[in-house]
Order: sequence, then structure tokens, then C-alpha cells
Amino acid sequence: MSENANVQKIVPFEGSKLSKKEQIATMFDDIAYRYDFLNHFMSLGIDIIWRKKALRYLKAIQPKLMLDVATGTGDFAIMAEKHLHPEKIVGIDISEGMLAHGREKIDKLGLSDKITLQSGDSETISFPDQTFDAITVAFGVRNFEHLEKGLSEMYRVLKPGGRLVILEFSNPTVFPIKQLYNSYFRYVTPLIGKWIAKSQAAYSYLPESVKAFPQGEAMRTILTNTRFQAVTCKTLTFGICSIYCATR
Repeated sequence: MSENANVQKIVPFEGSKLSKKEQIATMFDDIAYRYDFLNHFMSLGIDIIWRKKALRYLKAIQPKLMLDVATGTGDFAIMAEKHLHPEKIVGIDISEGMLAHGREKIDKLGLSDKITLQSGDSETISFPDQTFDAITVAFGVRNFEHLEKGLSEMYRVLKPGGRLVILEFSNPTVFPIKQLYNSYFRYVTPLIGKWIAKSQAAYSYLPESVKAFPQGEAMRTILTNTRFQAVTCKTLTFGICSIYCATR
């Protein structure tokens, strides 16, 4: 079984008759109201540093039109607007609950003319070929039901010379970080999710999805096979997170 096939088998609700995509949408709808807080709380705020580092990969190309896939509540899109100042950012996500919270944040920040959040599926992106200068995905690709299909769609809507930046969790390999990380993810994270977000299933799914996701050279190979060029991988914080950068 390929690594990607293994990823497809990891779902939030074992025994559910819903597809992985439907389960992901339901899970994020359920935790949307506490998602931002839990992200920062469980990572001790390091996720903010990771996002800033990922956006640096786009500074050289100065994108005017950006797409943020699996945008959630729009955190990455908001940060991209602040640091890169594109003319327009479109964020897409399959969770209406997450999008609703994101739109509220964007309205309060007065960024509705710069950032638009809309319902959208990574596997069927509703934009013409070669539309965007840059595409970002923060902590979302491991939730794709069909990884290669989602990557191919992003390739399709990216302009020639455009850049894709993916920020995703990965599994550290260095002792004792690996052991501490695995224990935290396996035992502490689900309890925090149950306590704060009232969803143990969502935060039990998180470590399983990270464990199953193709990382490092395996992910670089998948991106290359999807026709992306100049594919790089940079690990952060002892390998807890990785930035993948690729060009069309």
C-alpha cells in the first residue's frame, strides 16, 4: 500500500459511512469556534513563527493574486495580506463553520476588500487555468481525500513561474524530541481537544493523520510527479513542521 493510500484510510470518525472529505468538513464545523485558540495554545504560539517563515518563500515573487487552500478561519490569508500585500487573496475551504468564523475576523480587521473566503474543494478548484501567482496551504494537505488530485488542481490554477508553499506537520526523528512529541500528540492533545473544543475525535485524528502523511523526500517526489519543479523541503523546530516549496 502506498503512503498516500494509507493517508486516505485515516479518518476522524471510524465506522462512519461518510467519505473522508465529508468527515473532515463535519469535524471542522464542530471545532471551528475554538480552532484558532487551540492552534496557538497547543503549539505554544510557535505556529505563528512557522507561518511567517513559510510566507518568506513568496516575497521574491511578490504575488498579486493568491489562493489559500484549506484556509479554515483565514489565519494564513490574513498573515499573507499583512506581510506580502497582494492585491487579492481568495481562501477556499470545505467547512462552512470555519469560513463563517474567518469572515467575521476579516470584517473586523477591515480586510473584506482584500480577502475573500468561499466554499471550495481542493480537488475541484473553481477557477480557470493559470489564475494565481501563488498558492498556500497551511496544515491542510494531510486532510485531502486524494492528495495527488488536490496537488494537480493547484498546479492547474497556478500561473507559469508561480509558487506553491505548503506548511504541514511532520514527525521528528531526533531523540528525545521524537519521544516527547509522540507522547504529547498521543496522550495530551486528545484530552485538550476534549476539554476545550469538546471533540476528542478531532484531536485524536490529528496525530494519526500526521503519522500517516508522506513527508520529506516522499512528499517531494509526489510534488515532482505532479509536474512541480524546484521542489524543496525545509524542516522546522526539530522536524515538528515542514515547509514544502515548489514552482510551476
